[in-house]
Order: sequence, then C-alpha cells, then structure tokens
Amino acid sequence: MRLSTRIGLAVGCTVPLLVLAAGWLLLHLVARDLHRAEDQHLRQRATALAPQARSLLRATANDRSKAADTRERQLFSAALDVGVRVTAADADFRGGPQPGPATPLPAHATAPVTVHDGARGWRVLSRPVRAADGTGTLWVFAPDTADRTQLQLVRRRVLLAALLAAPLSGLLAWGLAAGAGAPLRRLTRRTAGLDPRISTARLDHRPTGVSEVDELASTVRTVLARYDEQAARTAEALDTARSFSSAAAHELRTPLMSMGTNLDILAGHPSLPAADRDEIVADLRGEHARLLNLLVMLRALGRGDLVEAESLGAVDVSELAEAAVAGARRAAPDADVRLDAAPGVTVHGWEPGLRMLLDNLVGNALAHGRDDRGRAVVRVGVHGGPDRVTVTVDDQGPGVPPDAREAVFERFRRGPGSDGSGLGLTLVAQQAALHRGSVSVSDAPGETGARFEVRLPSGDGGLPGRRDWLIGTAGTNRSQGFPKKPS
Repeated sequence: MRLSTRIGLAVGCTVPLLVLAAGWLLLHLVARDLHRAEDQHLRQRATALAPQARSLLRATANDRSKAADTRERQLFSAALDVGVRVTAADADFRGGPQPGPATPLPAHATAPVTVHDGARGWRVLSRPVRAADGTGTLWVFAPDTADRTQLQLVRRRVLLAALLAAPLSGLLAWGLAAGAGAPLRRLTRRTAGLDPRISTARLDHRPTGVSEVDELASTVRTVLARYDEQAARTAEALDTARSFSSAAAHELRTPLMSMGTNLDILAGHPSLPAADRDEIVADLRGEHARLLNLLVMLRALGRGDLVEAESLGAVDVSELAEAAVAGARRAAPDADVRLDAAPGVTVHGWEPGLRMLLDNLVGNALAHGRDDRGRAVVRVGVHGGPDRVTVTVDDQGPGVPPDAREAVFERFRRGPGSDGSGLGLTLVAQQAALHRGSVSVSDAPGETGARFEVRLPSGDGGLPGRRDWLIGTAGTNRSQGFPKKPS
C-alpha cells in the first residue's frame, strides 16, 4: 500500500472521530447554555410570581373563596409561558404546562433541576412561600428544550459533518500526500537504475526543500560511497592475495627446486661421503630458513596492505626503538648497537607495523653495515619535532650507491651476497607510506656507511588512500611516501 493511501485512510478515519469529539463537546456546551437561559427565566418568573402565590394562600386561609379565585386567575395570568403549582397543607393550585400529577418532584428544588414525565423533560424550580398561618411552596415549570429541538438539530449536524468529513478529508489528505511524495518518487526512480556492480554512475540529487527526501538522498549517497569503499577494499584484498600467491610462487620456485635437487642427491646416493652429506644438509637448512623468512616477510607485507584505521593509536616510538635495539643486541652479541632517543616521542600509528619497520632497519644495518674488519656498528636515533618524528639508523658499511638508493626499496631487490628475502626494505617503505611518512637513504655522518631516515607525521593523519605493496611493481615515491602505479 502506498504511503499516500495510508495517509489518506488514516486522516479519513481520524477526522470524523475528531468531528464527533468536537460535536460532543459542542452539545455539552449548548446544553449548558440552554439550561442556563431556562434557569435564569425560571428564577425571574419565580421571583415575579412569589407575591401572587402568597396572596393566594392568604385568601385561601381566610376562606375568602371569591378573593381566592381572583388571586388564582391573577397568578396564572402572570405566569405567562411557565407552569405554576402552589401547594400548602390544605391547598393545591395548578395551572399552565407542567408534569402530570403522578410525576414525583424533589422535596426541595431551590436550584433548577430536571424531572421526566415519560419521554418529556421539565426544568423545575421551587420557592417557599410564607402565609399568615403557615408555609407553602411555589413550583415553576418549563419544558426542557435543551433535550429537544436545539440539541437534536446540533446532533444531526454533527453527524452529517462527520459523515462528510470522512471521504473529503481522506481524499484531501491523499492528494496532499501524493503531491508531497512526488520528490520521493523521483528519488526512487533515480536510485532504481543504479547498480554499483556494473556502473560507476551515482545518485545526482538536487535539494528539493523536503528535509526527509534530502536526508534520504544523502543517506543513499553515503551508503553507495561506503559500498564503493568496501568494494575497492575487497578488490584490493583480492589483488593482494593474488599478488601474494604469484610472488610467493615466483620466489619459492628456485629454493624449492634447489631443495628438491639436494633431496634427490641424498636419496640417489645413500653411500655419499659424510662431508658431502653434511654440506647438502647445511644447504637444505639454509634454503629452509630462506623460505621461512620469505613467507614471514610476505605475510607482514600483506598485513600492512589490509590494516584498518581502527588499529591505529598512540605509539611510543622511543619504546619501540629501545625494544628493537635490545633484540638486535641479543641476535648479534658481537655488534655495537646504540640508541639515542628522547623519551616519550609518540606518533599516531600501527604499533606492529612500526616495530617491523625498526626491526628491519636495524636488521638491514647488521647484515650490510659491517666495516672492513667485519664488525657491525649501528646507531639508532629517535627525535621528535613540532609536527614530525624522525628515525635514523646509521651503519659503517660500504653504503648504498646514489643510483641504487631508489631501487633498494623495491620488492625482492637483494644486495650482493645477500641471502635475505629482498623484502625487508620494501616493508620499511610500506610502513612509512602507511603512516603518511617517507623513507630515504643517504651517506652516514662521516661519509662512511649508510643512513636510513624515516620521517613520520606526529599528528593523526589517518590511512593513505592506496596500499598496494604486494601489487604490481610496488615502487615508491620517497618524497610523498606513496606507491607508484605500475605502468
């Protein structure tokens, strides 16, 4: 059922009830006004007739029949349009319209009351009349017109108004609702043709002046925008999964083939000398460690691509750097790893990702930053500013040539003689971009070794619009901290 029809039916049922309720109130008020006018008239007539009734009772008490007849005629003539009854111990005079003798009257009616003689009502008022030998009562009667013509006329008109109000108000409400619902119908037609699955067209709504319709259009646009965002995130997640499997298959093929060859040698030469067997087993263990490290790094990149804004919060970078340095000292007891960090340097970010960033920077310095004597000297610095936090990692190795300083952050880019996964610095660049920061490599102080510098905004910047470090080439733009689209 359409909304306009519902409104028409609701109004068509409600308005007659309101008319009947107003009519009932009107009847009550009209009856009260009629009674008030009748009662005022009865009081006036009773006041005017009281002297005549008193004279009648005196003449009756003195046995003056002729005078009593005269007084009775005068009383009834003065009554005009009301009925009169005068009662005493031994007298009862009646004249004019009044209830029948069998109709019981109240003992006292100092204020007007209603009595019924069959189906007819009467307003009654009594006044005590004092005579020389006792007390009598003057009764004044008038037909209760409030129960008759005026109220019946009002009742008929109220019922007629209620009967006419039902269809007329229903049709009027239906017409108004249909007109008011025109913007809603136009909005329905516009949204009915939108299919986010096959088209990028979105709702083009102009303000109609109807708040509910404009709010509904705004809600529809918001829902479609959320759908687009979720669809993009889903597509991004699918692309990430596909790229993950493709990258894993590509990088795992060589070590798996090498492991397969070594296993074939062990299986085909059971009498292989112990030295050769130990060498093959050591090679297998190395390949296994490489595979495990590769899977761990790919998983970390995948997590960074799919992290949600709800996972971000205040992170103490100084504490994370201290934990990363402590871990490096345990992993390489012979290395000289030192930290220079001001306490309480915080950013708004993803704590696991920042810890991976620091671990990989320090790990890269331990792996590639050894001096000529083979000793690793690593210096980690964390410094806060008014609008950014800077993390530096310096080593004393051979450094990074200027022409390779962009390429070191690409996926699977390994240095000479490296047995790593080639994803450590890619993960560093990913986390820098994820936190709307940047990462760069330059010469270390003293022009010996390399310095990796990460700059992170200290405020709440939210997440970047694109995170596709497992998709395409995953190159980086160091100045903006965002991935470049593959060509």
